[in-house]
Amino acid sequence: MITIPTEGTTLTPSFPYRADQHAAALQALATFLVQSEMILASWDSYSDKHTDTDGWPYDEESYGWRKVQRDAQTWRAFEPVRRAAPALLATARFQLQHIAAGDVESRWPWQLSELAKALDRLESLRSEWAEAREARRTSRPAHEQFVDSLAERNAEAWSDLDTWATHGHAILDLHFVALKAPAPAPVAVADPTLLPTTGQPAVKR
Repeated sequence: MITIPTEGTTLTPSFPYRADQHAAALQALATFLVQSEMILASWDSYSDKHTDTDGWPYDEESYGWRKVQRDAQTWRAFEPVRRAAPALLATARFQLQHIAAGDVESRWPWQLSELAKALDRLESLRSEWAEAREARRTSRPAHEQFVDSLAERNAEAWSDLDTWATHGHAILDLHFVALKAPAPAPVAVADPTLLPTTGQPAVKR
């Protein structure tokens, strides 16, 4: 498992997002990247052994179910990241704006954009699935129909999950660069008790 370093100066945005929450989210992302790589390697090995030289499976039914398993495993592996993904992206964008220009990789803005678009599509699929599942509670579909519908959702999501598996490293890379960044200068905030009065009566709370 990848251990995310936290020592040093990590640029964080102004919205309420504690350093420990960010560290936990980064660790979830790092874990997903490892798991997704293992899932894909296992799938590639299976596919190589069960297809002919033209890529056609020897047994289409078994091959199809193995792909369903791959999609489901990837969806489950991403779930801990999904909950933290909006904050991860917001923090990465903030860091990108505040680190030295010489430390910025040209691919990072595009990668963050691709991750954001993939997350939007995944959230749409998740919302659609939640609505469909709620509707099915009254119609009571056959178990086979439920399984097929779930497999279809996971199949539609796999490409976007693969985007996170491929480009999620950009968020970790930005974190490592931000650790080396100098601490931002403190911003002076006026003491409200010292501000000149305007003649308005104080509001009692």
